[in-house]
Amino acid sequence: MQVPESMLTAPTNTAVLPARMIAEPKWDGIRAWIARFADGRVLVRSRRGTDLTAAFPELEAAAAALPATCGEILLDGEIVLWFGGKLAFDKLLSRMGRKRASAVRLAAELPVNFVAFDLVHLDADDLRAQPYARRRAKLVELFARLELAPPWTLCPASADPDEIASWLAAWLPLGIEGLCFKRADQPYQPGRRGWLKYRVRHSTEAVVGAVTGRIEAPSSLLLGRFDESGRLRYVARTTTIARTSAAEVGALLTPAAPAHPWAGRRPSPRWNAADPDQITLVEPQVVAEFSGDLAQDARGVFRHLVRLLRIRPDLCAADAPRASAGGEAAAG
Repeated sequence: MQVPESMLTAPTNTAVLPARMIAEPKWDGIRAWIARFADGRVLVRSRRGTDLTAAFPELEAAAAALPATCGEILLDGEIVLWFGGKLAFDKLLSRMGRKRASAVRLAAELPVNFVAFDLVHLDADDLRAQPYARRRAKLVELFARLELAPPWTLCPASADPDEIASWLAAWLPLGIEGLCFKRADQPYQPGRRGWLKYRVRHSTEAVVGAVTGRIEAPSSLLLGRFDESGRLRYVARTTTIARTSAAEVGALLTPAAPAHPWAGRRPSPRWNAADPDQITLVEPQVVAEFSGDLAQDARGVFRHLVRLLRIRPDLCAADAPRASAGGEAAAG
């Protein structure tokens, strides 16, 4: 048995279930494989090929404890961490890259779950060529037969629009990002974007604190919010701005004065991989309205790039939402 590339998703802008498709919740976690080989060896591997086995000893132990009669098992799913009744991606990241003793301690303090949504190999059977509906049925049967309990979680799946709507109503506040759509007759196609993902987005405002590219025609905007103490905290970076819009935005921006709140500071890696050498500070006085998905850390920082909707000349910096005291300041 070999661990293949993961089957991937392509974005869609609609939450309406397409014909002949089945929906699953989209989890805010780490996409991963769990493999239990014939010799009893266990591998927990990320979508990008990183070996995560040592980082999550509770998942390794759970897979090792599966009955030998099952033979080889390969599960596709999502590693998630619940904290305070919500999905906590930032705490999940704190589980990564730890030495064995630290990983074991954190497994007791911040345990994870594995949400299984596909069964790709069972015993001697490679199931990739089988349709999703059949693989799903085998996965459900496996959970029932083995009476699997946490850290194992069976991902819900449904073609009932009312049930799907109930997921969004009940679980969006708990941290799911949206929905995945999978065609019932579709085989597992490693590396192909054959599934669809719908991310719920909302719009809000923040202050433009810096740009990438030239101020006169910025490539993207780095957005911040002032907290109650008056400190400007980074919250998001926009996707690339269209050329026509960039000129309009640039006309409203002013180069930063020496006392800019981020002056002399280096952006942290959380600034969505913006190249520090390409960042130019601007006076934090222009308010931008943007849309972003619900993937935010505990400090309110948007983990994914956001979309600029428009500049709000009718608002001043004081009108933008406040940042939490624990928000992301520029890193020194």
